Amino acid sequence: MPRSTAEPLPVTADDLDQAVQLSLATLREAPSTAWESKAGSLEWDCWETVEHLSDDLFAYAAQLGPKQPPLDSEVPFVYESRRPGGPKNTVHANRAAGAAGLLQVLDASGALLIAMVRTTSPQVRAHHVFGVSDPEGFAAMGIVETLVHTHDLAEGLGLAWAPPADLCARVLARLFPDAPSDTDPWTTLLWATGRAELPGHPRLTTWRWYGAPRP
Repeated sequence: MPRSTAEPLPVTADDLDQAVQLSLATLREAPSTAWESKAGSLEWDCWETVEHLSDDLFAYAAQLGPKQPPLDSEVPFVYESRRPGGPKNTVHANRAAGAAGLLQVLDASGALLIAMVRTTSPQVRAHHVFGVSDPEGFAAMGIVETLVHTHDLAEGLGLAWAPPADLCARVLARLFPDAPSDTDPWTTLLWATGRAELPGHPRLTTWRWYGAPRP
């Protein structure tokens, strides 16, 4: 299903909520013994990848949180890796809580960003390494992180994962304006984040998104 050429719909907190809940529903099907498997093409295991995704959502919420959000730096939480080569996170799940606890951490971190997007003025701006963005932009970033990392996790956990095409199309329009619009949105999003081939287009070895507020 190619993307529509009509004016794209905004990315909303409801879209982010949908992405997080679909991810959680999929990940809850994982075997309890699979969480130490490598997550797709990543160098992290599946447990670490859920922690990283949770940390992404938490960090985006935190950027929007101060009364005067920083425009040139991240809110200075301490980010630490639990092992050499592991993700550097503020958020770490208590392993004694098992996979159910890990997914509760993801659910809670997602809820923080969903709430911030719902309640923050669209005029607010905050720093991201790819450029200053607005609440809609941070919602779209959170959705991309959720969709593509759930793809990584599904590969490692042996699960099926195919998010809604319309959701993929909206975040492509918001963050990847130069991506092809006449191709399947989910495949295109995987291509835009360096995870898939797209017929007629060279595979990306580096990538970024563009979170600048809409004109």
